[in-house]
Amino acid sequence: MTDEFQIDIPPSFMALYVPPGKIKPSLGQRDLAGRYELCEDLANLLTEKAANLQFTLGITEDLVLLQCETGLLTDPAVVTPLEARWVVCRLAELLQWPMDQLLQAPVADAQGSGL
Repeated sequence: MTDEFQIDIPPSFMALYVPPGKIKPSLGQRDLAGRYELCEDLANLLTEKAANLQFTLGITEDLVLLQCETGLLTDPAVVTPLEARWVVCRLAELLQWPMDQLLQAPVADAQGSGL
């Protein structure tokens, strides 16, 4: 077994690629693992930046998360709108910030993502 298939992809990320009414992801295991690693890395890389933004600007965690999501979707976007939402939810989880308002907000239009 190779390393790429030993990655534990969380169900919350896997759900991004399982079409409604299906049980199998629309991406292959290798591609899914690659997308997950990218998104997990982004969330981890953003933790310090997000905490600093919140502290220096004196804005709410919700505003920081919204700004991060907007930034992730700026052209040229490397993640889809659904992935961007997952990244900021993961970021909130890592920082132990509430994400109630984030989860209630609509996800950006997938048509404009370029992916």
